[in-house]
Amino acid sequence: MASRAPEQREEARRLAAQLTAEGVLNTALTWVDNAGIVRVKTVPVQRFAAAAQRGVGMSPVFDVFTSYDDITASDQVGGPDGDLRLLPDLDRVVPLAAQPGWAWAPVDRYDQLGRPHPACQRQFARRMVDRAAAAGLQLRMGFETEWIVTRAPAGHGPAAAGADEALDFPCAGPAYGMTRVVELSDYLRDVTEALGVQGLDVLQLHPEYAPGQFEVTTAPADPVRAADDVVLVRETVRAVSARHGLRASFAPSFVAGQVGNGCHLHLGLYRDGASLHRAPGAEWGLAPDAVAFLGGLVAALPALLAIGCPSPASYLRLQPSHWAGVYQCWGVENREAALRLITGAPDDPDGGHAELKTFDAAANPYLAVGAVIAAGLHGIESAARLPAPQTGDPGVLGVRERARRGIVRLPATLTEAADQLEKSAPLHEAMGEMLHGAVLAVRRAEEAHFADSEPEEIAAATRWRW
Repeated sequence: MASRAPEQREEARRLAAQLTAEGVLNTALTWVDNAGIVRVKTVPVQRFAAAAQRGVGMSPVFDVFTSYDDITASDQVGGPDGDLRLLPDLDRVVPLAAQPGWAWAPVDRYDQLGRPHPACQRQFARRMVDRAAAAGLQLRMGFETEWIVTRAPAGHGPAAAGADEALDFPCAGPAYGMTRVVELSDYLRDVTEALGVQGLDVLQLHPEYAPGQFEVTTAPADPVRAADDVVLVRETVRAVSARHGLRASFAPSFVAGQVGNGCHLHLGLYRDGASLHRAPGAEWGLAPDAVAFLGGLVAALPALLAIGCPSPASYLRLQPSHWAGVYQCWGVENREAALRLITGAPDDPDGGHAELKTFDAAANPYLAVGAVIAAGLHGIESAARLPAPQTGDPGVLGVRERARRGIVRLPATLTEAADQLEKSAPLHEAMGEMLHGAVLAVRRAEEAHFADSEPEEIAAATRWRW
């Protein structure tokens, strides 16, 4: 494989020396597969410079791993043949505050000749950022991360998970209540500190609705960095939880029938540094390109669900009247709409943005940001329009009234969503044949695996996968 430029090799050696001086012994090199699982190869710090120059080997078959570690196949990916190289992003190397002696870096994937791997999700996201830039658009994105913690039982592991698993929540206070903060103040303080030490700007940290549930929001960034950040947030929360004798779950459905974990995606559009959500005199404050971009998102929502809600467990979470956004509509500050327009404070020139409420943490965040950009750019290219905004909860309207307003239920199963993704020409073109095919193969395998499972069985089987 073609090696990196001399200045990059020198930077890798400098980083390795710096990590060693900071007491780092091992580096975790992560990528996220199409089932949303963070996979890893680790190298000792003294091998980091070599890994950064020539990469670390891994099989292409990980593109068709499922969430339960079975291996499926697509027309282009599958079987034991082939090799790829994992190259860490030297700009994102971070010593891990909650894992002493460890550092982390996300990777890009290349073939043995140094060519970008067509199914590399992180490079797909970067291609879409570049495509937006070529159209004169810049995006800033950020994720809300929700998780549930329980006390970790002695000797917990796969055998402990099941529908009859005893769940011991460490806090008993009411939803959004200060009581939860008091009960777990040391834990939440350590989460905040670890994220901050790692360079993540925490905007909010608070209790959520379900038992043992919390949410953290970090500052927006360019889309690829935002995807990196949410991976780092999750693994940091997981590590801090372990040090407190707790176990963290980011699964979409922790207990069937209860509120699950979302991972809402916030996005803001800019041209030449000016927000397109602050157009003077424009309806909803949206410049024409913002209207078309968001119109493209609304139109693509059925297919985007197969990207942002990739597990059968995701559809246990997507229930009407639960602020999950299960109808194909948008609204101004409407938390039941799949796409929520956030107007922001009037005196904040960068305050306006939009929020996709359907996505959850089973999603590969690089696929999520890339697919959202692709759908929005298609909206601009096709001069998409936003339908009338919706107010109130569509779930309480009758079937006829929803039909009169043009409000359609989004896919209620992964099968329906995957069918929509398979038919989406814009997403197929943006992702390319190999990535698109691998994603669909994993979705079909997930469908088949859980086809005969009851909701309680699905929730229990996936509870500790994310």
